[in-house]
Amino acid sequence: MRDSAASLEPLATLLRDEETLISSLVRDPQDEPALGALAAAGPRAAAARDDYLLLVEAIREGYMLHYGTPRLIEAGDPDLRLLAGDFLYALGLERLAAQGDLEAVHELADLISLSAQLHAEGGVGEEAPAAKALWLASVTAVGVGANEAHQRAKETLRNGGEEATDLLAAGAAEMALGAGIKDDLGRASEAIGFAAEHLSDRG
Repeated sequence: MRDSAASLEPLATLLRDEETLISSLVRDPQDEPALGALAAAGPRAAAARDDYLLLVEAIREGYMLHYGTPRLIEAGDPDLRLLAGDFLYALGLERLAAQGDLEAVHELADLISLSAQLHAEGGVGEEAPAAKALWLASVTAVGVGANEAHQRAKETLRNGGEEATDLLAAGAAEMALGAGIKDDLGRASEAIGFAAEHLSDRG
């Protein structure tokens, strides 16, 4: 049997039990929580790994409701999808704030705002390398703590720099290597279809 702590089942259960507008729209999860597992593997999440996994995946589901194909929520109406996405963003950030981790709150708020900028300015889809690199780097920073390279990479992305994808990937690899979670980064990269060569020979 699959370990529910390493799956999306706890998030699905939470969303059903909340008795909100989207409770009846929750379906049984099939995907593995690779991004949440990446954050949970980091030293900053050591005291509450299950909570970090859940909150990162809540924000990921919110992102997919806004820009991609959601894994847990069956909402055909575009307005309902946006409302559900906003709800999941807020849920993830609120649970993170409850941990007292303001650094990670800021990191994931940056992730949400930069994702919105990417999709608004470039018309990119969820499959765009820049969007995937941003997710990998941001989630690694949540688990490990952001370094200067990551902050510079985000600023490059914010300013529309073409090298942002490579800089984000390099920063993610450097942070993951330093914390001993390079394999977790590799699994997350594979799970979201980020080309391996972006992470190879970095760090």
